[in-house]
Amino acid sequence: MNRNVPKLTPAMLVEAYRQGAFPMADGLGRIRWYTADPRGILRLEDFHVPRTLRQLVRQKRFEVRIDHDFEAVMRQCMLNRADGTWINDELVAAYTALHRLGMAHSVESWQDGQLVGGLYGVALGGAFFGESMFYRRPNASKVALVHLVERLRERGYELLDTQMVTEHMRRFGCVEIPAADYMALLRKALRKDCRFA
Repeated sequence: MNRNVPKLTPAMLVEAYRQGAFPMADGLGRIRWYTADPRGILRLEDFHVPRTLRQLVRQKRFEVRIDHDFEAVMRQCMLNRADGTWINDELVAAYTALHRLGMAHSVESWQDGQLVGGLYGVALGGAFFGESMFYRRPNASKVALVHLVERLRERGYELLDTQMVTEHMRRFGCVEIPAADYMALLRKALRKDCRFA
C-alpha cells in the first residue's frame, strides 16, 4: 500500500503503526504509507552479537545515552544516506512531536562529547518499531543496537520490527516472516504495557 497522506500528526503515526504501516517520503518529498510482506523482525531471544562487538561494548568506547537528542539522531539518519533518503523535514517534525509524547525514542552513541551514532524508533505496548540508524564512527550504531535490544529484553518487550531485512541486520539474527504472522505478533505485543524510558 502506498498512498498520499495529509500532514502527519502523532495520532496518525500511532494508528498506522498499530495497523502495521509506516510512512516514508518518496523522491519528490511526498509522504506515503507502506507495509511489507514479508516483514523483517529481530527476535529478541535470537539476537546475535558477534564476539568483536561484544568486546567493544564491554570496553565502553562509546557513552550510550537514551533520548538525549532525538531530533539530531533523526537528522543524522536523514543526512547519512548518499543515495537519497526517505526521511524529510515533515517526518522529522512528526516523529519529534511523537517523541515529546513519550512514544518515539533514540539510543545514541557519544564519544568525546559528540553524537557519533545511533538509532531511533517508536515504542507502543510491547513492540518497538526500528526506523533508522546512522554512524559517524565505526561500530557506533552497532553499539546502540546492542543497548536497544538489552533494554527491550529487560523491560519485557516482545517485538522488534525492522520492516525489511538488510544484510547488515541479518548478521544480528534478523529474519523475514509473512505479513499475517507479523500482524499476529504485533497484536499480541500491543496488548502489553511496557515502558521504554
